[in-house]
Amino acid sequence: MVAVTGPATAAPQDPAASAALAADRADALVATRPSILQAAPDDTFRRQKVFSSGGLNYVSYERTHKGLPVRGGDFVVVTDAAGQTRYTSVAQSSPIGELSTVAKLSEAAAAAIAKAQLKTVKSVEGTQLAVLADQGAAALVYETTVNGTGAEGVSRLTVDVDATTGKVLRTTEHVIGAAGTGNGWINKTVSIDTTQSGSTYLLQDPSHTSIRCQDAATNTTFSGPDNTWGNGTGTSKETGCVDAFYVAQKQYAMLSSWLGRNGQNGSGGAWPIRVGLNQQNAYYDGTQVQIGKNTAGQWISSADVVGHELGHGIDDTTPGGISRGGTQEFVADTIGAATEWYINNPNDAPDYQVGEEVNLVGGGPIRYMYNPSLAGDDNCYSSSTPSDEVHAAAGPGNHWFYLMAEGTNPSNGQPASTRCSGSGAITGLGIQTAMKIMYNAMLMKTSSSSYVKYRTWTLTAAKNLFPNSCAEFNTVKAAWDAVSVPAQSGDPTCTGGGTTPPTTPPTSPPGGCSGTNATDVTIPDLGSAVSSSITISGCGRAASATSTIAVNIVHTYRGDLRVDLVAPDGTVYNLKPTSTSDSADNVSTTYTRNLSSETANGSWQLRVQDTYRNDTGYINSWTLTV
Repeated sequence: MVAVTGPATAAPQDPAASAALAADRADALVATRPSILQAAPDDTFRRQKVFSSGGLNYVSYERTHKGLPVRGGDFVVVTDAAGQTRYTSVAQSSPIGELSTVAKLSEAAAAAIAKAQLKTVKSVEGTQLAVLADQGAAALVYETTVNGTGAEGVSRLTVDVDATTGKVLRTTEHVIGAAGTGNGWINKTVSIDTTQSGSTYLLQDPSHTSIRCQDAATNTTFSGPDNTWGNGTGTSKETGCVDAFYVAQKQYAMLSSWLGRNGQNGSGGAWPIRVGLNQQNAYYDGTQVQIGKNTAGQWISSADVVGHELGHGIDDTTPGGISRGGTQEFVADTIGAATEWYINNPNDAPDYQVGEEVNLVGGGPIRYMYNPSLAGDDNCYSSSTPSDEVHAAAGPGNHWFYLMAEGTNPSNGQPASTRCSGSGAITGLGIQTAMKIMYNAMLMKTSSSSYVKYRTWTLTAAKNLFPNSCAEFNTVKAAWDAVSVPAQSGDPTCTGGGTTPPTTPPTSPPGGCSGTNATDVTIPDLGSAVSSSITISGCGRAASATSTIAVNIVHTYRGDLRVDLVAPDGTVYNLKPTSTSDSADNVSTTYTRNLSSETANGSWQLRVQDTYRNDTGYINSWTLTV
């Protein structure tokens, strides 16, 4: 239906300005509550995203009724470049009317009905009340999302159950793909999530399509008619792809579960993995991961090798890019080890050896994190370490990580590890905590990274992640001392249950144009906005037109969150709008904004508000580069 247009206005030339004008004009129209919206007295509207195409802007909205999300209450206002309304598309066909929001069915009973829609249930994401308005008369429903196995395989199913009668009114399947069976050489028989296209299946993740495995000879994604992959023989490329693809999908889950990161590239995806490199090698190059073979011709797609190469990509897409100063290989080894431990496949049991399953050149593992000297690498740091061959230079860092994670005398069957200097036992923190500290240090990384700077960053990360305890901080410090990485003037200290700040401010190095704040800030549920600040000083120029804001927020329903960047002069730049349809956890994204009209120096704020109820979280860290 066509809405009334406003007076003629000159069209902005800048697409961003046009989109902003469209949002303003659409908001003004919605505020008048025209009849086309089918608005009830208790309805409210929340603008979502503005899409632009062909000179038109499409301003989308979601609806709530008495504070509950309305499924089927969405609409779009279409404007031209001048902001004049051209069309209004509304899902709802009639007002909601008088609808009680008091359920007669219990939440637990509704969840049980939802779970019954699957063959097996792995987890329940949560249950909330909502209004279903896309099937005639509106109904109060319980909405539950369940994960498990359905008739067609792997399922993530949202079930709307009538909150009065218990009848299932609607189901929505989120998995667009299929559950395939992979027969790997290393990981043996595994379940993998593939993509179905007509009668053909692809070795491509259905939700994150940049995660796929290809034949390196043709860069063609493996496909087949039956969704069964590989033959278990290590010399088969398809079998090598089964192992690699399985690891990539499991690593994606590890990054989300352990670190709150949105995929290997930080934006929900990764890079294609290509099996067929005719070398005893594997590599990442910024666009792909290439997997080679061992001297027996078997493709080296183990968890620690694939996890390591994708780890380079993770390193590359955190602040500062690929780590330097001899640290790049140990950084990737820590991610590979964490991937192997998260997967916990008995056919490639978790350990702290690198490449033990692939037997690259017939000599067993290529590195030993608990004792690097077993492969001829240095256990201890020295001034020559940064100039060593990059793989050899990984020794002290791998040794440090092992001591931090497992300690000198682990009780879980892992081998003992000695100190290079100092005395006394070190009790490990466990690999999940160790990886969290390592990753948060990577979020402070700059292009001038080095061993000594990683010492400061990891100590700062431990201090920020565990503000009420010195145990974690002291373990990180003891591990660095044990591998002879010297103390730095910028290292923080910890006394009692608190810490004292480092002598170098963590938010902005002198003369720098970037900063990080890794202090947790609790986001109140359905509450007022909270802020985290970064002060930039000594930048000496205006902010960039391609400024980046790397945001890491831990939250159980990110669609509830509005995220803004507030400039020193008070100008607000929206980074993320709210969305009632985005039910995923966490915000782990790097945003790019044109801040060239702003002075770089000053206090910048990341402002976050939870606009709906029942979900909680906190600002974990953020990095601003202006």
